[in-house]
Amino acid sequence: MKILVTGGAGFIGGNFCLTMVNEHPEDEYVCLDLLTYAGNLETLASIQDKKNFRFIRGDIRDREFIYRLFEEEQFDAVINFAAETHVDRSIEEPDVFVSTNVMGVQVLLDACRKYQTKRFHQVSTDEVYGDLPLDRPDLLFREDTPLHASSPYSASKASADLLVLAYYRTFGLPVTISRCSNNYGPYQFPEKLIPLMIARATADESLPVYGEGLNVRDWLHVYDHNTAIDLIVRNGREGEVYNIGGHNEKANIDVVKTILRQLGKPESLIHFVKDRPGHDLRYAMDPTKLETELGWKPVYNFDTGMKQTIDWYLENREWWEHIISGDYKNYYARMYKDRQ
Repeated sequence: MKILVTGGAGFIGGNFCLTMVNEHPEDEYVCLDLLTYAGNLETLASIQDKKNFRFIRGDIRDREFIYRLFEEEQFDAVINFAAETHVDRSIEEPDVFVSTNVMGVQVLLDACRKYQTKRFHQVSTDEVYGDLPLDRPDLLFREDTPLHASSPYSASKASADLLVLAYYRTFGLPVTISRCSNNYGPYQFPEKLIPLMIARATADESLPVYGEGLNVRDWLHVYDHNTAIDLIVRNGREGEVYNIGGHNEKANIDVVKTILRQLGKPESLIHFVKDRPGHDLRYAMDPTKLETELGWKPVYNFDTGMKQTIDWYLENREWWEHIISGDYKNYYARMYKDRQ
């Protein structure tokens, strides 16, 4: 297959490329990314010269560019990781999230229709379901749970999901959607909870935690997320939604304490700050459909996944220090100045 991976220089898309380019050498992967603030080409350094991998810089909202790319490449499948994802940023700039997460998806869907792509897969989020009460651990998000977005980010992702399903029903476009719980692992942009806390704790800086840190998330290692996506793209039923969860519900404060404990740092570094507006209380996914239909099982539990993640950040300080310093933005120019 020839597969277009949009947003492939981001955290989850980048990990997808790193894994699948090596696990499926028979397939060709074209990575498309605009390289906005969260896109980091350094993430893909180890596969830049692989014969079955190619990077292209571009914007999924640019219809003329996208159509030209599809006409030239004739993709068999498109996996859309491209999105604005940070909730705090969506509160500051909702229009950017609607533009990329909704309008960009429509451009991709139209291109898939026009050039008869065999599968379009939309990478979504558990946040489209809203949240669950803290005192009802029996409640889980299922694929038929009504959408109830809380933030401009989750509203934009829910809108995209509805658009994808509408293209399936109206036009017969072969689509699938996956909705995942909170991801963690290597190469995550250090504005997110786990890498932010690792970086700050390593420097003995205070760790800002929203409210009392009681918000609960179901943590999913990025490797497990990507193996699920690969299964869905290859074997999932058209027009279906699949939840991906890690079976690892943890309160944010417990995640932070786990990081401090593994780093040998004191809990006195924790600093509680004013809570985020509309902060969802709890996310919890029921991945039974994915497990029973496609045989997926996560490899990592929270303890093994966190140890691997923390070790990676300690062993790859240069990667995240380049982000903090801003130097990562110059990588594209250095790598591609002679490839234009």
